[in-house]
Amino acid sequence: MRDLSAVFKAYDIRGLVGEQLDSDLVREIGAAFARLVGGPAVVVGHDMRDSSPGLAGAFAEGVTREGVDVVSIGLASTDMLYFGSGNLNLPGAMFTASHNPAAYNGIKLCRAGAAPVGQDSGLSDIRADVERGMPESGATHGAVDEKTMLDAYAAYLNKLVDLSAIRPLKVVVDAGNGMGGYTVPKVFEGLPVEIVPMYFELDGSFPNHEANPLDPANIVDLQAKVREVGADAGVAFDGDADRCFVVDENGDPVSPSSITALVATRELAKEPGATVIYNLITSKAVPEIVGEHGGTPVRTRVGHSFIKQEMARTGAIFGGEHSAHYYFRDFWRADTGMLAALHVLAALGEQDGPLSALTSEYARYAASGEINSTVDDQDGRMRAVRAAFGGRDGVTIDELDGLTVELPGGAWFNLRPSNTEPLLRLNVEARDADAVAALRDEVLALVRD
Repeated sequence: MRDLSAVFKAYDIRGLVGEQLDSDLVREIGAAFARLVGGPAVVVGHDMRDSSPGLAGAFAEGVTREGVDVVSIGLASTDMLYFGSGNLNLPGAMFTASHNPAAYNGIKLCRAGAAPVGQDSGLSDIRADVERGMPESGATHGAVDEKTMLDAYAAYLNKLVDLSAIRPLKVVVDAGNGMGGYTVPKVFEGLPVEIVPMYFELDGSFPNHEANPLDPANIVDLQAKVREVGADAGVAFDGDADRCFVVDENGDPVSPSSITALVATRELAKEPGATVIYNLITSKAVPEIVGEHGGTPVRTRVGHSFIKQEMARTGAIFGGEHSAHYYFRDFWRADTGMLAALHVLAALGEQDGPLSALTSEYARYAASGEINSTVDDQDGRMRAVRAAFGGRDGVTIDELDGLTVELPGGAWFNLRPSNTEPLLRLNVEARDADAVAALRDEVLALVRD
């Protein structure tokens, strides 16, 4: 029996094209997905990678051979695929490897209404079926219908956040040669926002920089262009445009935690008392600000499937992660960087001050960012850190996701193992940069001993 553990991840399917992921395998995955979700149809979209159209076509062949129809929406951002799944109330499959290099591709799957498919919600079943083999069912083949979703997607987002009456803004957008170059022109069409485009040409080889805006090296061009043209803000999207990263008028990065707090306050103004989800490496400023604005903050593990599950359980209006994923109840609890960007620009354009002043209200603490350490013994290093901090006065520890340690005075850190690599991931937050550095160094000395 074949072993597909290398390509079936916690939340999606991903691998090197030709070596780990090819048309034959994808065809079988399509058939297994069709059996999992049943009819009547599956929405299929793909990004701008050279391999994406062919793999999406093979997937559609697998789906239709099981008697299930396919609605092919062609080029799409991941959040456009979620829109299609939600709007049509159909399961979906998006072909993308997000910010991974050009040699990779992958599949993000969802059930009808953009409900997540992860290891515990169907992905392990698909893997098991494909590993055993997928003989044809003998069903009458389904049909493929091509449908364009871009106009409807843009109209829906503009209905959720209305920018038509804001003051004129100049915004630099770095699409990283990814799907933002396809969606941004339509979403901002006719709005009082002058877009200064960077790397809008769809090119899955990513000739200018990696399409991962969380890496500081990949926003250098954006920062320089914002300063050069005197823009009010800059926005960078990742390869499949489901995440956005913001810089202010000075070119300085705005923390995703600050964006989470800003958007939360806007959503709570519409629905006072609502619940807002945040993951445990988000700044503690987020739950503080949510509470101050009358909302109910709910803390979750890291990962989109946990966020979406908690949103469904609690009826939360919004959720944010420090990885720059933002989830909206009114967007089928799915993540959309574009909608978060619209909220930020609406907040900026509805008042006269600069973005730096606006977002300073939401930045209360200093943070380390995520620091990865390669270790031979994840469990052993975690135990060593727990033992070192567990006996101290005033220290609280929880193990919702890895190890979260809160110290007297408000400093805290989270240390958690990677699911796929021999890494421990550390995030530290404290009152100021010196306190962050001291705590960071103390924990890393134990991790890397």
